[in-house]
Amino acid sequence: MIYKDYQGITLSALGMGAMRLPVLDGDDSRIDEDMAFQMVDCAMEQGVNYYDTAWGYHAGHSELVLGKALARYPRESFYLADKFPGYDLDNMDKVEEIFEEQLKKCGVSYFDFYLFHNVCEMNIDAYLDPKYGIFQYLMKQKENGRIRHLGFSAHGNLDVMKRFLEAYGKSMEFCQIQLNYLDWEFQDAKEKVALLDSWNIPVWVMEPLRGGRLASLDGENEAALKALRPEEKIPAWAFRFLQSLPSVTVVLSGMSSMEQLKDNIHTFGEEKPLNEKEMDALLRMASEMVKKIALPCTACHYCVSHCPQELDIPALLALYNEHCFTKGGFIAPMVLSSMPEEKRPGACIGCRSCEAVCPQQIHVSEAMADFAEKLKG
Repeated sequence: MIYKDYQGITLSALGMGAMRLPVLDGDDSRIDEDMAFQMVDCAMEQGVNYYDTAWGYHAGHSELVLGKALARYPRESFYLADKFPGYDLDNMDKVEEIFEEQLKKCGVSYFDFYLFHNVCEMNIDAYLDPKYGIFQYLMKQKENGRIRHLGFSAHGNLDVMKRFLEAYGKSMEFCQIQLNYLDWEFQDAKEKVALLDSWNIPVWVMEPLRGGRLASLDGENEAALKALRPEEKIPAWAFRFLQSLPSVTVVLSGMSSMEQLKDNIHTFGEEKPLNEKEMDALLRMASEMVKKIALPCTACHYCVSHCPQELDIPALLALYNEHCFTKGGFIAPMVLSSMPEEKRPGACIGCRSCEAVCPQQIHVSEAMADFAEKLKG
């Protein structure tokens, strides 16, 4: 197992995420406890010492099951991470109640790592609002030793992260972001890493395989990667990409089977960062994958000045691209929920004034109509 030094402690470079534990009969709320225990046993035996859970994972059962699985081991033999569930605005005034319950559910007296969960467009104002006292409460728990290291996770855009860091950055010890070779450009992950570097905040990785999308590729792309590294499995390329980034400390993988766990442990048995040729080939491939689905908006903003509804068309098209590529998902609906109804895709009146000035000749009105329909579904 590869290990990383972090503030005087040694963390496994591979962390076990408990968002996609094995379940019974395809029901996400019914975790297969026997298999989950076996997987934790295997992970511990092979040197994985970082475990990540959250309030909402598996309909609230992830903390309970992971806590029971880890309770069979000495507390000092693993590092446990949990999060304050600010993805639900109804939780904002319940930080103390939720934190205390999380400790009970996990069966521990402290969390090694604790995060503001999912800092994004929808909740940034609430997270920064002093009336909720979230930051103050969590800092108090850190002072009391019930949180050893405080950080945040972010699905929001670069500006949202900047706002959060300007408010709390001096107290943040790590940041968890969606980072993989597909999102390096597509979701501005490269710029997010650079921003965190400027604050000297180490990076924790979530979605290294893009929800499984990078675990298998089409024949042409697979052949191209096999030509470069014949012995490397396709999912391993995503991890080798991350091993090439100096900012990355822990890579979290949500593994739902013993096979996935063992494959990932094997990959993290040694570091094999990409060379320049391999990195260029991988990023070119990622760009082509996105182009096959995404509309080629360059955010020139010519369209905006011609829109009678004053819609931020480039921003909406970026969300549309994400929603189409992911075939749904939560990111676009989450961001749109922070916008007024009159600024969402459904507000497009189909006048095509924007299309008359679009250098890329994008059929914006059709995209907005399709987006609105997809969101209804």
